[in-house]
Amino acid sequence: MAKMYYEQDCDLNYLNGRKIAIIGYGSQGHAHALNLKDSGCDVCVGLREGSKNWKVAEAAGLTVKTIAEAAKWANVVMILINDEIQAEVYKKDIAPYLEPGDALAFAHGFNIRYKQIVPPEGIDVFMAAPKGPGHTVRSTYVAGKGVPCLVAVEQNATGKANELALAYIAGIGGARAGIMETTFHDETETDLFGEQCVLCGGVVDLMRCGFEVLVEAGYEPENAYFECIHEMKLIVDLINKGGIAAMNYSISDTAEFGEYVSGPRVIPHEETKARMRAVLSDIQDGSFAGRWIAENKSMGRTFFNSKRDALPKHQMEVVGKQLRESMIWGKDSDLDTASK
Repeated sequence: MAKMYYEQDCDLNYLNGRKIAIIGYGSQGHAHALNLKDSGCDVCVGLREGSKNWKVAEAAGLTVKTIAEAAKWANVVMILINDEIQAEVYKKDIAPYLEPGDALAFAHGFNIRYKQIVPPEGIDVFMAAPKGPGHTVRSTYVAGKGVPCLVAVEQNATGKANELALAYIAGIGGARAGIMETTFHDETETDLFGEQCVLCGGVVDLMRCGFEVLVEAGYEPENAYFECIHEMKLIVDLINKGGIAAMNYSISDTAEFGEYVSGPRVIPHEETKARMRAVLSDIQDGSFAGRWIAENKSMGRTFFNSKRDALPKHQMEVVGKQLRESMIWGKDSDLDTASK
């Protein structure tokens, strides 16, 4: 069983005398910076000159520097910008200022796992990865709670990297919920697999297929949207609180019976697992990472951008937008709108 840590296992004093630079002020960046500030830490935000988030961070009471200035000032550098630009920014604006005894931190292991970033000897390298979006990391902290986190140490130059990582996670509120120990290798591969096969790739295509089948059969697209997309959150919320058994307890017996007889027809178990194993193999051997790196460096993001541009034009997105605008729940502002 994975090792777990809680508040009693974390000592914020390990952050005393540490100057923490948060590189990026998007979804996770704003939450880490604000939570650490409220925890009494010495923190600044590192942004590119001209960033639209510069004034936003300053308005929140944070000190903002260029990325290079922040890296030079700090002895703990947390990189919270997009995976595909981390290596370039690291080489240009962070690596030149790392000194023995410093710490380099990540919230996802992609660039370490696939060796896009190779830190020098003499510095600690750790992961502090909240298992939730940035707005939740911030809102739960403000409410006196926290989001569960993963912790991993890739390089323990000082002998205290784990203690520092746990202190950092306590500073952003994660110790209030629980911290699970992992490795950069395992976090990266399981995270990519979960995103591609289930959470994003799998679920999105499942909802899209369900919507299209109902509409093509002559049902109103609004009904199709409610049944195949809107209600997904309601089901997932039940699972999140009490597992699949609790979800089944809360739905009708008719729905539960349909789960048992029709779920395997839609998702053939062994065939689906075989396809998932192929996806996992691409993640493990670096094929996916290579494709994503090439997409950004030499392909001009043509495939990625074509898919992103096409999605808002799909009928399920058009109908969904109209429904949200006409319903009270559509005006819910509890969304992570922080810029990436």
